[in-house]
Amino acid sequence: MFEFHQYLGFLLFLTILTMGFWLMFFLVGFVSYWVGGATWEAYKEKKAKQKEEEA
Repeated sequence: MFEFHQYLGFLLFLTILTMGFWLMFFLVGFVSYWVGGATWEAYKEKKAKQKEEEA
């Protein structure tokens, strides 16, 4: 059915595919966390600036 080198090629393909999936999963989570934090900080700074101008 399969020879040994074909089996190793298939395992290498699955390994690379899995590593790519988890890297993408990590990067999507990290980037969304980064963008959310930057947005939150900008919101807090804008709110503090408005409070300062009112007083």
